[in-house]
Amino acid sequence: MKPTIFDAPVPICEVEAFHHEYDVVVVGFGCAGAAAAREAAASGASVVVLERASGAGGSSAQSGGELYLGGGTAVQRACGFEDSADNMFAYLSAALGPHADLEKLRLYCDGSVEHFEWFRECGVDFTKSLYDAPTWMPPTQDGLMWLGENAWPYNTIATPVPRGHRPSTEGWAGHTVMAALIGAAEKAGAVTHTDTRVGELIVEAGRVVGVRARHFGVDVTYRARRGVVLATGGFVDNEEMLGHHAPALLGHGKVSDGLDDGSGIALGQSVGGAVRRMAAVEVAYTALPAMVVRGMLVNGLGQRFVNEDVYPGVFSHAAFEQPGPCWAIIDEAGLEDIPEQDAWGVRPQHAAETLAELETDLGLPPGSLEATVALYNRHAAEGADAQFHKDSKWVRVLDGPWAAVDPRLGFAPSGRAGQVPGSGFSGFTLGGLRTTVDGHVLSLSGDPIPGLYAAGRASSGIHGDGYVSGTSLGDGTFFGRRAGRRAAD
Repeated sequence: MKPTIFDAPVPICEVEAFHHEYDVVVVGFGCAGAAAAREAAASGASVVVLERASGAGGSSAQSGGELYLGGGTAVQRACGFEDSADNMFAYLSAALGPHADLEKLRLYCDGSVEHFEWFRECGVDFTKSLYDAPTWMPPTQDGLMWLGENAWPYNTIATPVPRGHRPSTEGWAGHTVMAALIGAAEKAGAVTHTDTRVGELIVEAGRVVGVRARHFGVDVTYRARRGVVLATGGFVDNEEMLGHHAPALLGHGKVSDGLDDGSGIALGQSVGGAVRRMAAVEVAYTALPAMVVRGMLVNGLGQRFVNEDVYPGVFSHAAFEQPGPCWAIIDEAGLEDIPEQDAWGVRPQHAAETLAELETDLGLPPGSLEATVALYNRHAAEGADAQFHKDSKWVRVLDGPWAAVDPRLGFAPSGRAGQVPGSGFSGFTLGGLRTTVDGHVLSLSGDPIPGLYAAGRASSGIHGDGYVSGTSLGDGTFFGRRAGRRAAD
């Protein structure tokens, strides 16, 4: 995708007339935009949402749909778990760190139960049952899942409680969440203009008072009597911005709808908006959790580097920093133990009677895998993982014959026609415009820019260097709500 270039803001004196006038203009109709629009409209403001695509949803609709919520929700209680905001904060401070935004994170944890009820008010239903197995995405309608809370070292920092809340949908559920949020925003009175791409902000005496957009090649201007909320997503689809700020993602897959080009961030910068943590990224490695937890994940030197029962995003980040490629190694007994619904059709690409043979097949240093498995088995015979502290429920002596899976091939049945190795990694950006806890965009001097707000991946949210699934939809909607209410004031 070509880099998106935005002109300087348009002085209001250059606008002959406004085609539309609303109290609040929301740019982007993903989860953050929907939350902002719903809350602004519910506060009594007239609201229009401008969406460049032909329909709402964005990357949020294509996501897994997990919502990271806790503190004692109805689903947690129904599944027999006690939780608190303090316990949730302790876990997320570690899991999203270092350098998480603790002010935003504290608010998010304290308001999590109320935020859960807000989702239910918007029409998101949750089945009161737990999916108690390691996975990227439950294939069931269970409303609760573990997201690393029960893995070392996090189980030594906070009491393990599952907080991955999922709508009553099998598999990927982002579309279910977005359908509810879109309906809630429209029911509250928000109006949607699709196929409308915002190009410039309109300013008056230092205040953002509207936007200029293009709709099928025609310029359209919108007056925002109270505020503009930018909710346009991150910048993973903008190669130039990645090169400047997050070059680690260059050459890897992208988790997006193809339109996360940093446009909202650039709009904010055009009026002096500051950015924060632009190098922060999330990556996912297509290693199968149900497989690596029963075996091991090794790097290109044949060495383990992580306890495999962590949240998959954690082992993905660890793999991202390793000499590669990384491999999922498992023995026959472990492979046969994987439930069919958790196998995702993944089958080994390599099999061997001995580890020495497998080393040769994978191009690993001679003796490396043998040494790694020998050390693992020595401790496994005592029921422990002394190196990386994988939970004892997954620890056992591994014995051949052996198999290996190449995560670069993705989650697809072995031998599928057209399977071509990639990097195995796909990611998205976490940095964006610097905002207050109420979404006000801050200038380089730290002052709020009058009339301008941002939320979701267009802003820098609760994340530091870490990530947990559900925190994008979670913090995007939570702080989108706050931005919408403040803009409507």
